[in-house]
Amino acid sequence: MRLLPSALLATLLSLSVLSPASAQSTDARYLAANCANCHGTDGRSAGGSGMPGLAGLSAAYFIEQMNAFRNGSRQATIMHQLAKGYTDAQIAAMAQYFAAQKADK
Repeated sequence: MRLLPSALLATLLSLSVLSPASAQSTDARYLAANCANCHGTDGRSAGGSGMPGLAGLSAAYFIEQMNAFRNGSRQATIMHQLAKGYTDAQIAAMAQYFAAQKADK
């Protein structure tokens, strides 16, 4: 009977170690979902929409472009306003998320 509390504690501790990466992945997915209205689900924009796809972009390029929107060096209709709403860490998380998505060909 004394083994049960120890086993439970070990399980809880192992889950807490695994949680941060999983939480970061989930957070990035939720952040990226905000882009879907214009850039398509998972960054795969609809053909002929005129919106660039984000899926498959290099993380460095995504970050560079988001920073350009934030500092005003890249013009946009709404992206400069949206980009200012994200932290550097959130932009980096979205960059990794979109880089991992396969672009439609």
